[in-house]
Amino acid sequence: MRDVLEIDRDRLEDSNPHGAQTLVDRLAACSPLRRQLLGAGLGALLGRLGFGVGLGMTGGCAAPRGPAARTRLGFGSVALDGRDAVTVPEGYVVQVLFRWGDPVGVAGAMPQFRPDASNSAAEQALQGGMHHDGLHYFPLDGARRGLLCVNHEYVDDGLLHVGGQLPWTPEKVAKSQAAHGVSVIEIEARGDRFELVRPSRFARRITARTPCTISGPARGHRLVRTAADPEGLYVLGTLANCAHGATPWGTYLTCEENFRDYFRGPEAPSPHELRWGLRPRDAWYRWSEHDERFDATKHPNEPNRFGWVVEIDPFDPLSVPVKRTALGRAAHEGATVVHARDGRVVVYMGEDARGEHITKFVSRDPVRPGGYAANRDLLDHGTLHVARFDPDGTGEWVPLIAGRHGLTPDAGFADQGDVVVKARQAADRVGGTPMDRPEWIAHDATTGWLYCALTNNRDRGRMSALPVDAANPRANNLMGHILRWREDGDFTATRFRWEHFVLAGDPQAEQPEHRGTIYGDYFSSPDGLWVDPRGILWIQTDISTGSLGRDEHRRMPTNMMLACDPASGEIRRFLVGPPGCEVTGVVMTPDLRTMFVNIQHPGETPAYRSDPTHPARFSSWPDGAGMRPRSATIVIRRADGGVIGA
Repeated sequence: MRDVLEIDRDRLEDSNPHGAQTLVDRLAACSPLRRQLLGAGLGALLGRLGFGVGLGMTGGCAAPRGPAARTRLGFGSVALDGRDAVTVPEGYVVQVLFRWGDPVGVAGAMPQFRPDASNSAAEQALQGGMHHDGLHYFPLDGARRGLLCVNHEYVDDGLLHVGGQLPWTPEKVAKSQAAHGVSVIEIEARGDRFELVRPSRFARRITARTPCTISGPARGHRLVRTAADPEGLYVLGTLANCAHGATPWGTYLTCEENFRDYFRGPEAPSPHELRWGLRPRDAWYRWSEHDERFDATKHPNEPNRFGWVVEIDPFDPLSVPVKRTALGRAAHEGATVVHARDGRVVVYMGEDARGEHITKFVSRDPVRPGGYAANRDLLDHGTLHVARFDPDGTGEWVPLIAGRHGLTPDAGFADQGDVVVKARQAADRVGGTPMDRPEWIAHDATTGWLYCALTNNRDRGRMSALPVDAANPRANNLMGHILRWREDGDFTATRFRWEHFVLAGDPQAEQPEHRGTIYGDYFSSPDGLWVDPRGILWIQTDISTGSLGRDEHRRMPTNMMLACDPASGEIRRFLVGPPGCEVTGVVMTPDLRTMFVNIQHPGETPAYRSDPTHPARFSSWPDGAGMRPRSATIVIRRADGGVIGA
């Protein structure tokens, strides 16, 4: 998601203070880069760069790369031209499949989108939500027919309502809540196009008012009990649904990210509340004015009921979503699931906030045959860990278990429920490495590498709590980087080896620290990541709207998606989005001939909330001709029907 701190409605959340070590010491200790630094002559290299780290080199800490390396990428790079369109390489076609406001296909209830934003809350609850993010394809008939689960992360009230937030009414709050959550839609290939199946017995909307069950260590815990739910067993709704995951037994994981933006903070916040960004101020979305449960001054435990990974069965529209608290509470970006050799699952997660952590959950039990019915509690039992990245290029997964590593009652962790609700504090306590906004995590099944996008962090090195370190090597990290690691053995291992894959940037940037180590097309602020079955890494960017086309981003007027062949290291620009958008969410059909991508918040304004009197000021995508911009899922195919990217 975009950097919410750009909005200047709150400041950096409290973070774990670490002892300072020089940038040169930390970066040079990463063994692959150490060899490059020493070979170039460290002093001469640093002097040439005019700053304390060798960012002028090609390749960072990754494998050898360059023109001599053979690439598997088979398309021409797309230019950054700033058009109000989705641009893909020559020979590819784009189809708009599913927009905000399109009916999802519930039988007998398919209200059409009204271009003047006059749809009611009840109608919005049956239509695609706003601001599409993570998505996954579940085959029903191979590559021809399947289910798409699509996250709807947040809303722009200036676009969603007639008159925006003026006046602000209970109906507008209800409509805003209905535009959040998840859509489950059925799609089918008809000729050379995919279409929604309407009506569909699978079609479903899950919103900020859909009942969800709490499971795992926090179920019934004192920190999740409220006046409306004194036993702490159920939550009304899921929100801030960012990235996602999919399980081996066929369920969808949707991840709650910036939940703090929905709550009016307490007048005298506790250390726990401060650590989660809850402060005495009005919430950005103003729900508390007409929905009391979002007022933390009256319901202090309600925020603890959000920030979870939520499991959904897309094949059963009557099933109840489950908040899996054993995976820990966080501003979750995503939940990447891998299958260990012994049958257990491991879930890798990043928390998109400055100075927060990378975690993984290892299930106690192996996956059982029989689908979701046989694995309904598998994500309730296991061990949550936080990553510590050491300067020598090794790392450790430190378990977050009550009673161990200082997670004791006198430190505020009386039981595992305390640990998972206060997972940030627990990660701080055991020495997890505070990272530069860890976003999506992707797994390459062909090599075993795991990749994480660290999108940016302009406060790194400028605040005492966040000194530069080996894993986060740049002060004022405007451009972000991608880090990767391999476990020492199987995914259940407690040790790993890591390296920098690429430092993002523009080689023509004025400041050396913003030029990066890219071989190929320049980019900034990596966010969405996915490795396809061939091992091609797809990189999606989320440069904030206030930065697009300005200053060091002057050559990047719009966000984009790129493809990288890790074997050669080459990165090519595959897609360019319309103005103001974020490009996020990518998956293909099993035959790799159809790609689904989400275009989020086209036409977003630098103020992040549109002027309701000029909704199409910055973009009219996808409907054109002055129409209200709409987030949408698009379909990309080769005109000749071939494999994408080959």
